[in-house]
Amino acid sequence: MSESYSSNSAATDITLPLLSDDVDVTGAALCHVLVADDEPHIGRIIKMKLEQGPFRVTLAYDGQEALDVMQREGDIGLVLLDVMMPRLTGLDVLAKMRADDKLKDVPVIILTAAGQETQQRRALSLGASEFLTKPFSPKKLFARAAELAGVGADVTDAE
Repeated sequence: MSESYSSNSAATDITLPLLSDDVDVTGAALCHVLVADDEPHIGRIIKMKLEQGPFRVTLAYDGQEALDVMQREGDIGLVLLDVMMPRLTGLDVLAKMRADDKLKDVPVIILTAAGQETQQRRALSLGASEFLTKPFSPKKLFARAAELAGVGADVTDAE
């Protein structure tokens, strides 16, 4: 936020800070969320919903890309993983995260179209923080994401 934009006109003299991708308009830090889903429209819907609050969202379209993003970006505060993805499933990614000292404590929400109990039990045994079945309530997803990320987000702002 060291750069600024100045407007020197006869009527006004305004200096506005240029915002970083890591802060909102008030200067508060944004939680970096990784959303991994092989269905681009689902990822975009989640991104739009979360970015109504204190979140900055990065999208990945398969499990390996999700791991690559987490290794490259050191500031992921929450991960949303679809179960059924190419290359690595969401559960494979979750298992690798829990085995990695840098990623083991990152909260994870598992999303799936298949609400199979065996997948849910495995996800929870691997350390998933939440398991949501598609279609899910965007409002509930937003509220749970805010809770897990430890950010004060007014759910009514994201309706």
